[in-house]
Amino acid sequence: MENKETRALRKVLTGVVVSDKMDKTRTVKVERLVHDARYGKTLKRAAKFHAHDEANESKLGDKVEIMSTRPVSKTTKWRVSKVVEKARA
Repeated sequence: MENKETRALRKVLTGVVVSDKMDKTRTVKVERLVHDARYGKTLKRAAKFHAHDEANESKLGDKVEIMSTRPVSKTTKWRVSKVVEKARA
C-alpha cells in the first residue's frame, strides 16, 4: 500500500465531464489560463483527458477532480478521485 507522501506527489486537476458514453471511463475537459508574454492578454486553453471512473458515478456536466495514476488502458492515465459538483438537471 502507498504511503501519504507518494500519494501527495500525484498530479491533481479539476475539470468538467464532457462525455460519459464509455463504460467506467469519462472524458474530462480541463481549462487553464495562460498569460501571453508579448501582448499581456490572458488566454483560455483547454485539454481533454480520459479518466477511469470505477463506479460510473460521474455524469455529463459534473465538475470532477482527477488524479494521475498508472495506465489503465491505452488512453486512460487518470482516474476520477471525487465529484466536486453535480450538474444541474
